[in-house]
Amino acid sequence: MKFFKYILNTIPRPILIKLSYLASPILVFWLKGSKYIDPIDGKSFRKFLPYGYGEQRPNVLSPSTLSLERHRLIWLYLKNKTDFFTKKQKVLHMAPEQCFLKIFKGMKNLDYITADLYTTIVDVKADILDLPFEDNSFDIIFCNHVLEHIEDDHKAMSELYRVLKPKGMGIFQIPQDLSLEKTYEDFSITSPEERAKHFGQYDHVRTYGKDYFERLRKVGFTVDEIDYSKTISTELVDKYRLAKGEILPVCYKS
Repeated sequence: MKFFKYILNTIPRPILIKLSYLASPILVFWLKGSKYIDPIDGKSFRKFLPYGYGEQRPNVLSPSTLSLERHRLIWLYLKNKTDFFTKKQKVLHMAPEQCFLKIFKGMKNLDYITADLYTTIVDVKADILDLPFEDNSFDIIFCNHVLEHIEDDHKAMSELYRVLKPKGMGIFQIPQDLSLEKTYEDFSITSPEERAKHFGQYDHVRTYGKDYFERLRKVGFTVDEIDYSKTISTELVDKYRLAKGEILPVCYKS
């Protein structure tokens, strides 16, 4: 456990991702079993890997896709509750997750565009505060675990709203503390050490509370607060290694 914590907190994230995918075939063989399943690729394991900055969560990182609880939750929701895998749609994926990137790019029903300001694996270099797309461009937008890094999240949300088509859907996951009524943010906290102490990660600028959904509504979104894990049996929640009670913010443009 200490070994994984050391790696996560010392190796730069882009290098860590590359190393993880090189190591994945070894981890898949080493951890193969039948107790847990990654629903993204259907592979099963005797256990998953630990993950987390600071305090680590045991048994959450899939050895094969390197997905976390939030990735598996959104995958199951898209599979079981939407036509994402069958309907022709134009999709914008901000800061695309590696566990989805290759799969979504290979889907013939999608016009799939990835964007980010810093990573080199995307189609378009783009600042979320000033997206280089026309109004009403996309049927679906994914922007997961991005907004907690952005000081002007209202502007970022407004840009996502602008480029989403009317009746389009967005899913904007964030790390959320549901014990907080109000989001905790303090922009005078700037050092990586203090941000990790206050917000849980060195590059986060806030901890979102229950009012996150209202922030989305203020820019115009209709927001469904979906506790999708509640619809899944306790046995499958454990087998898929989901985070019980995580809320999916599924947003629509009226």
